[in-house]
Amino acid sequence: MTPSLLMAVLASGFIYGITPGPGVLAVFGIGAAHGRRAGAGFLCGHLLGDVVWCSTALIAIVGAREIGSTAFDVLGVLSGLYLFWLGWRAVRARRSSADAPQGPARQPFWHGIVFGLTNPKAYPVAVATFTALLSSRAELLNWSMLPGLIALSFVGGLLAYAILIGVVGARRVRSLYQRHELAITRLCGVMFIGFAINALVHALPGLMPNKA
Repeated sequence: MTPSLLMAVLASGFIYGITPGPGVLAVFGIGAAHGRRAGAGFLCGHLLGDVVWCSTALIAIVGAREIGSTAFDVLGVLSGLYLFWLGWRAVRARRSSADAPQGPARQPFWHGIVFGLTNPKAYPVAVATFTALLSSRAELLNWSMLPGLIALSFVGGLLAYAILIGVVGARRVRSLYQRHELAITRLCGVMFIGFAINALVHALPGLMPNKA
């Protein structure tokens, strides 16, 4: 496994874990209402869902690559379009009057497990994010690498959650997050659009008819 592929998988797991979404909003609400320990418990449970969805996404990506470059390129185009759509929605987001969900005070660990496993957007976002960042290294992917890829994505997710646990629970942090939530959301939208362009740039040439 090359250093560039290693860093790409680590970055994919990190970005997937730390990008603002329902889970991040929930943990900020839980942490502010019930403390850092409750927020950490929620994230530990939520990590199971991340492992499941990231592993499934990596299996789909490696499987598409093993089937053939065309299948991977099609997956890359679909992922790029999906990320572009998510990014465009985020860039055009408007401020919501609703507060971030607080989450239950009891059993945050089990709440995190259920939350992580039942998020309907988890799998497509995982596939799109990993495909966008791994598309330039698609030729290196094979089934023998799958355990290492899953482990690296897990480490990336742990790093993201370590940062979240470090800041969750502080009311000033939550206040700052809510004050700048719209700007953070739009910045993530721009990032997603960048990932989308990267995926499309690497996938579309492989689907073009060869004129040579």
